[in-house]
Amino acid sequence: MKNNTSIHRNTKKILDRSITAREAVFILMFIFSLSPFASPPLALILGIIIAQFVGHPYFHLNHKATHLLLKVSVVGLGFGINAGTALKAGKEGILLAAVSILGTLVFGYLFGKFLKLNNKISFLISTGTAICGGSAIAAIAPVIKAEEKQISIALGTIFILNSIALIAFPFVGKQLHLSQSQFGLWCAIAIHDTSSVVGAAGKYGNEALQIATTVKLVRALWIIPVALLSGTLFKSKGSNIKIPYFIGLFIMAVALNTYVPLGQKISNYSVQISKSGLTVTLFLIGCGLSKKALASVGLKPILQGMILWILISLITLLMIRYL
Repeated sequence: MKNNTSIHRNTKKILDRSITAREAVFILMFIFSLSPFASPPLALILGIIIAQFVGHPYFHLNHKATHLLLKVSVVGLGFGINAGTALKAGKEGILLAAVSILGTLVFGYLFGKFLKLNNKISFLISTGTAICGGSAIAAIAPVIKAEEKQISIALGTIFILNSIALIAFPFVGKQLHLSQSQFGLWCAIAIHDTSSVVGAAGKYGNEALQIATTVKLVRALWIIPVALLSGTLFKSKGSNIKIPYFIGLFIMAVALNTYVPLGQKISNYSVQISKSGLTVTLFLIGCGLSKKALASVGLKPILQGMILWILISLITLLMIRYL
């Protein structure tokens, strides 16, 4: 009996040490992600390594933390953008955004039917690809009354593809000799999540970052009409539409930076802090891609998301370069 008690205590001690070590690794990598030495792709890769081999010690807080950090960081980036630049980028991207969103939703519906994928999962992946990734899924899900598992599968699909896009897009852009404005417009339309858009564009250059951030947030406004359409398509009554309020705060930050001297003084500090915040956001997204999360996605959702993503990427790239 004593031997069993002793074994139990020793096992508990080992487990406690394991948990402590896991927390220490996570905190060290979190701090490193805040440093100037960490790039967005590197932070994402470190997060994925922790998810696969170490384990996220604060997984229950991860979803809320990533959403809050993303919103705060995007608003902070507004202090580095001039209103004139924002308006020009918005005008250039509005028609392309409308065409690509409509095309993605139509193709997404057709691919979903062909693959015999659940209607709600298919629609969430399509809207996430069409508008702004996880933010669009979070806004549309309650409108169509999606179940938690359906939301998780759609989010998992989008996050996996975002991870690839963050690394692949800057490489492809440089190989094709895309200009800063071309790349900013391309990644704002063809990459799903705002965090990955900003990470990829920031790596390409400051002009690309300004254009990409503005066009992506203008694109995010399409959540409202798409949510209204979703309620009609799925015959959902009494569902509330969540409007992304941080877009309004971003516009205020742009206005302050352009017209208020105090806003201009804090712009450099705000942009640097926001870039670090977005790098940490990508680290946390990587930490959320555990083996369980990846296994729960399945082949069909990934296939639909991949086909849609490649299609939208190629079509928009051709339009940006040649039209």
